[in-house]
Amino acid sequence: MQDTKNLILAIALSMAVLVGWQYFFGLPMLEGAKKQAEQAAQQSAQTTPTTPGAPAPSASAPSTAAPSSLRSREDALAASPRVTIDTPKLKGSIALKGGDLDDIAFKSYRETVDANSTNIVFFSPDKTANAYFARFFWLAAQGSTIELPSVSTLWAADSDRLTAEKPVTLTWDNGQGFLFKRVIAVDNLYMFTITDSVEATGNASAMLVPYSVIRRFNKPYVDGTYVLHEGFVGVLGEQGLTELTYDEAEEGEALPAGGKGAQYQAAVGGFTGITDKYWAAAFIPDQSQSYDATYRAIAGTTHIYEADLMLPAATVAQGAPATSTKRLFVGAKEVKTVDGYSASLNIKRFDLLIDWGWFYFFTKPLFQLMEFFFHWTGNFGIAILIVTVLVKVAFYPLANKSYASMAKMKAVQPQMMAIRERFADDKVKQQQELMELYKTEKINPIAGCWPMLVQIPVFFSLYKVLYVTIEMRHAPFFGWVQDLAAPDPTSIFNLFGLIPWTPPTILMIGIWPLIMGVTMWVQMKMNPTPTDPIQQTMFAWMPVIFTFMLGSFQAGLVIYWTWNNTLSVAQQYIIMKRHGVQIELWGNLANSFKALSRKKS
Repeated sequence: MQDTKNLILAIALSMAVLVGWQYFFGLPMLEGAKKQAEQAAQQSAQTTPTTPGAPAPSASAPSTAAPSSLRSREDALAASPRVTIDTPKLKGSIALKGGDLDDIAFKSYRETVDANSTNIVFFSPDKTANAYFARFFWLAAQGSTIELPSVSTLWAADSDRLTAEKPVTLTWDNGQGFLFKRVIAVDNLYMFTITDSVEATGNASAMLVPYSVIRRFNKPYVDGTYVLHEGFVGVLGEQGLTELTYDEAEEGEALPAGGKGAQYQAAVGGFTGITDKYWAAAFIPDQSQSYDATYRAIAGTTHIYEADLMLPAATVAQGAPATSTKRLFVGAKEVKTVDGYSASLNIKRFDLLIDWGWFYFFTKPLFQLMEFFFHWTGNFGIAILIVTVLVKVAFYPLANKSYASMAKMKAVQPQMMAIRERFADDKVKQQQELMELYKTEKINPIAGCWPMLVQIPVFFSLYKVLYVTIEMRHAPFFGWVQDLAAPDPTSIFNLFGLIPWTPPTILMIGIWPLIMGVTMWVQMKMNPTPTDPIQQTMFAWMPVIFTFMLGSFQAGLVIYWTWNNTLSVAQQYIIMKRHGVQIELWGNLANSFKALSRKKS
């Protein structure tokens, strides 16, 4: 029967969406976690290879010698005198030996929802297991013998503390007639400004190239989903948004100075760096100045990933110092903060540091709407509920038309059954008569699918918002849901925590997924019980299947789906009552409970 085929098709499409989602996003997450565990087990035995030189035409950048063993973070921090970093958002230090910005932690963010858990540590010093830092060089032309600052250079600082109110100046004299200075300033959020200058104190002159690198040891844990980019990222002038994963860099073209990856030359405007899900480190050059950018992966016992920035060469001579200024963002990808920098510093498309995806035009406004209601209510969960209502209101005309069409379909069910019985042996004639009936009664037989189809882009956009925005991280709702961006932490299979056992992921069916399953079951009971056995089986199992599939989704998404189902039931009830169509809900519920009682007896 045609309506059976339509039902099977609709269910198959819905299942394809959710199964596909699990395959492309859920399984890669689990695989990424497995790889992370394997990497962690190997890190204690890893060493650091020699770093290749900087890109031609400049001379080689100072290399990092391979240590006999990796140091702990504490030992690495103690190996150099340091300038303390203390701002409202950041804490850490700058190494005076080498001048690296290599110790950054975020004051506002912690590892877990526990208020006593440790702060997120982002940058760590060279020669540690998960080293991640920014390094700044001057490179000389080939053949030059001028001594330049290196990783072993001990800088002198004019202060032992860097704050948002007071910059720090590092100086070093090479003893060959050149004085190097580095002024490091930071605002009250996440933006550093690094101004390097060279003065000729004697008669010598030199041509120097400003060169900076964000360097990371070992591939970090990445979720590995297609919904989120993690790795190298930048807006490189006219090249526009450029994204390269760690694996893509490792498989990229061979670079002249070693390693593999990609090079981009003569870009003007934008930024370049490395992004994680919630955090990023990115260089922002002068937006009117040309620069070269390189994304590099260096294979070895320890893998190294670099985002390099090279600015135009400058000549330094007596009375003519050379100066280079660039900014460095090291922080959380807060939407308001990133957008603020994009506007105030006029950084080309800096907002794309946050992966809004292809549906940027819808995803970001949806977040902004939710954020508005969050500031109004103080709870992102309530904001989700309000936005769901607004989405329902926005699509009410379409849903109203769809439900009205469904109501008309139910009203002509006797006529449809009569046509099928009359032309049971002539399927072509049967379809012709049905189409004539639809035309006479002004019914669209596929209109009932529109409410589900309309939900899909909203569902995906909301998933994107919950998944990529740090504002949703550790955002509580009520009760046991203390992180809307994580799955419901409860499970019926350990009696919601009464049994001291943590079920596998597939069995983490929490309270909200169960509530969602109930609302879906009630929604199906709004319609007459199908006479076809196949339909009956599908309707019976769909809420169960969806409950298991959505059990591993973010709690915020399950809450949205539950609330949306509830609103849909109320909306369908009102529309059916208005059109005088019999509402099957109460009868179906009563029959279900009677059938359950008979089975028990």
